Amino acid sequence: MREEFLDPGLHHDHEASEEAGLRPRQLDEFVGQQELKNHLDIVLGAARQRGEAADHILLAGPPGLGKTTMAGIVAAEMGVALHVTSGPALERAGDLAAILTKLGHRDVLFIDEIHRLSRVVEEILYPAMEDFQLDIVVGKGPAASSIRLTLQPFTLVGATTRTGMITGPLRDRFGLVARLEYYSTTELELIVTRAASILGVTIEAAGASEIARRSRGTPRIANRLLRRVRDFAEVRADGRITTQVALQALELFGVDDIGLDKVDRAILKALCTQFSGGPVGLSTLAIAVGEQPETIEDVYEPFLIQNGLIQRTPRGRVATDASWRYAEAP
Repeated sequence: MREEFLDPGLHHDHEASEEAGLRPRQLDEFVGQQELKNHLDIVLGAARQRGEAADHILLAGPPGLGKTTMAGIVAAEMGVALHVTSGPALERAGDLAAILTKLGHRDVLFIDEIHRLSRVVEEILYPAMEDFQLDIVVGKGPAASSIRLTLQPFTLVGATTRTGMITGPLRDRFGLVARLEYYSTTELELIVTRAASILGVTIEAAGASEIARRSRGTPRIANRLLRRVRDFAEVRADGRITTQVALQALELFGVDDIGLDKVDRAILKALCTQFSGGPVGLSTLAIAVGEQPETIEDVYEPFLIQNGLIQRTPRGRVATDASWRYAEAP
């Protein structure tokens, strides 16, 4: 189920702190992404041996796969502080300068949605990443002058859901560029079981498997589904998550057998019934289901395409045989 459907914009403090408590803090606690873990083990281990800041790291991939968690692990493995910000929050060069000048030796700066940095801020970042130097312009007009400040060596960890929107000069300044992949059901079962243990919830292996199977390959969705199933188990059952309890809870919250939610089903129904299987333009499809085109394209379509339920063609979106079967199912 979608995060916005499960937790519609109301990120309560308790829920947020609970989610943070589920994040692994060390590399060996992190489930999945084995190739990235191997790369980081070498890069961070070598940096520790030399007593230097680790190379800058760019993490790409869909939301909810662990980019923020991995940034925290990088800081923990290096034994330094983690400073967190985001691309949209850095509106002016002074915003970035204020953060960079406060970084300690070898600290980690995490910039989420780094592809949304403004061009002015991005250009300030170039010398900071390469030479640990910061150029600041003081004054205006003919009296303006440039001052160069020396920064402490630091590691920049950037996260992006849209690698193609990152400019070449910025991407080339990262020493390690990695893409996080979707998780297997087995890996998600381990994540759900671990999270249940932290939350103090008794869960059967088959119940964990049901949650994992409907989590769309995404740990964030798996953890949120687990919390909703836990709530159901506490209110409608004896608090234990059995197979039957998991099935009843997931049905109540509208998550079907393959992880599709209400909006996914609305997209398929509109495509197959209203538009006779397409092709139909993105904007028209978005209006039919009452969502923004960007939301359809970035949040819902990837999973539908990966599961062969929609085809994206030059003429528009087209229904597949699988989507017809799904739309016609009772």
